[in-house]
Amino acid sequence: MKFIHCADLHLDSKMSANLDKERAKERKGEILHTLERMVAYAGENQVAAILIAGDMFDVKNISATTRNTVLHQIMGHPEITFYYLKGNHDNDNFLSGLTEVPGNLKLFSSRWTTYEEAGGAITISGIELSAENELSAYTSLVIDPGKFNIVMLHGQEAKSAVKDKAEMINLKALRNKGIDYLALGHVHAYKMERLDARGTYCYPGCLEGRGFDECGEHGFVVLDIDVGGKSIAPPDGLAATQSMPVEISRPVKCSYEFVPFARRKLYTVEVDVEGAQTTAEMMERVGEVLERAGCTAESMVKIVLTGMLDVECEKDLAYFLAGFRQRFYYVKVYDETTLKIEVSDYMLDESLKGEYVRQVMADDSLSDEEKGYVIRYGLQAIAGEEVQ
Repeated sequence: MKFIHCADLHLDSKMSANLDKERAKERKGEILHTLERMVAYAGENQVAAILIAGDMFDVKNISATTRNTVLHQIMGHPEITFYYLKGNHDNDNFLSGLTEVPGNLKLFSSRWTTYEEAGGAITISGIELSAENELSAYTSLVIDPGKFNIVMLHGQEAKSAVKDKAEMINLKALRNKGIDYLALGHVHAYKMERLDARGTYCYPGCLEGRGFDECGEHGFVVLDIDVGGKSIAPPDGLAATQSMPVEISRPVKCSYEFVPFARRKLYTVEVDVEGAQTTAEMMERVGEVLERAGCTAESMVKIVLTGMLDVECEKDLAYFLAGFRQRFYYVKVYDETTLKIEVSDYMLDESLKGEYVRQVMADDSLSDEEKGYVIRYGLQAIAGEEVQ
């Protein structure tokens, strides 16, 4: 029996931090389409249930299009059961106006709720954590160790550095309770580790990267549970793209596989352009790095330029950016280069440039970094170039 574990879809996210209005609207649509593609994948691969571990939406007041699309996917696939546990971004308003909840949509609350699959051989338990139940949640969890037990929660580990406010998950308090798979949400990067000798816990990460703090592969996890199989010892390591059998005391075989599924992949690449004398040379170096990184025309890319450049080097960031914008879906550039000034080259120079450099270097009110930029802008002006 197959399950999909996903989380943090953040449908209706504004997407305006990096993108202009038109691209942001397009990207919002792409993320909603990724939900549709995931449900289609489930149907094509005989997935019986989709576990949504929180933050399906990004805003409290979701758009009519998003609401209707989500409901259409649920009601249009009665053969798939959707287990939806709300996160810190979610509320119930996408169900407003319905006379009844679709039969294949299973919800959770502030108390433990347990559902059964495979004739009762598999259980799915979940609770929506809050300040009111954060202590009692761990002591009130009761599950049958003779079954394959999935537990759903949304929150962050104590070690996580996530900006959004969410309840903390006490992994230690969940050990040795008979959990086979702890399906978590809130952390936007894929992570799977041992919970205890029996169980595994997993953050599938967000379904689509939205900003450059969410680079890398994004997708969901597929659980393949065979309640008629045999126990299989786990491998020493848990690799993200490999099946990972879990050792349990009952005749059950289970494997987990991370499936990359995002419409676009985001990259942050640092490129050392030290010593480059022209924009063309910098672009060539950056292009080589982007090619090695695997960036494609569909990618969103942040380029960080580093290294020390000669104060008189030719660097046109507007031209640089325009060139790469033609090659990728979205590009932003951060210039973190520093300027190298060989003062000795100018001290005996009787030209206007030499006099200008000497005057700037004699100004004690400026730091060395400020002197570098003042000299660069001045030399550009003297040469008749556009000051950047």
